Amino acid sequence: MLVNVNWLKDHMHDENVRIIDSRFSLGNPDRGREKYNQSHIPGAVFFDLEKDLSGLAKKHGGRHPLPNMKNFLRKVEDAGIDNQTTIVIYDGEEGAFAGRCWWLFHYIGHENVYLLNGGFAAWKKASGKTESTVPIYPSSSYHPNFNEDIVASLDDVRSIANGNRDTPLIDSRSRERFAGREEPIDRIPGHIPGAINLPWTDGVKNGYFIGPDEQNERFSELKKEDPIIVYCGSGVTATPNFIGLKEAGFANVKLYVGSYSDWVSYENHKVEKE
Repeated sequence: MLVNVNWLKDHMHDENVRIIDSRFSLGNPDRGREKYNQSHIPGAVFFDLEKDLSGLAKKHGGRHPLPNMKNFLRKVEDAGIDNQTTIVIYDGEEGAFAGRCWWLFHYIGHENVYLLNGGFAAWKKASGKTESTVPIYPSSSYHPNFNEDIVASLDDVRSIANGNRDTPLIDSRSRERFAGREEPIDRIPGHIPGAINLPWTDGVKNGYFIGPDEQNERFSELKKEDPIIVYCGSGVTATPNFIGLKEAGFANVKLYVGSYSDWVSYENHKVEKE
């Protein structure tokens, strides 16, 4: 699921490889595009978290709901990506914005999609070439095969919160937000009842995803044969945990896309604090 800078340097000019820049700043939504226009890995196309990788936020569904799939597929085809393309995605170094893009490609059934471990920061550190030219590719045709098995529904999460289902529910946010000691974004502090806290930042160190053995240690209390659901604030920073679980060999992992921001949009939903 990960490639390093040296691999990308060797393959970036392959005809069948497409690079995606998904840098973003939650505090400044235009910053990712600005950075891309200033410099990016040669040949990279830009996918914006809010304009391309998310739909419009409504009363329910969370801050970053799934995008309109027709629009997303049009973006994919305009980037010259077809079902056989090998895709490499990077963000600044966080892993979460690239992770969201990676997850969406898995959702439409794409197999050859990878993250650049270390992101753009690693590329620059390795003296990788950059450019400001925005590439234009011939449009392609993409035929999705939607993978609903990696999506957790609201009813799935409700059944866990109500104690009717014994499925591990991982809250990927910080310990402070999980405990309800601070909440900078959502209207109610706390976490979904029944959740356990495994912050996504424990799986990404200095911009690099930790190795499979270390991921296994993080998730050692979970059973690999069990279904697992991950969530965060809005379905973005949970994706590094999704990736970490898959790297560690967990087969049945699902993302609650709406996440905590969707959960607290319902007046009757309970939350827990520590």
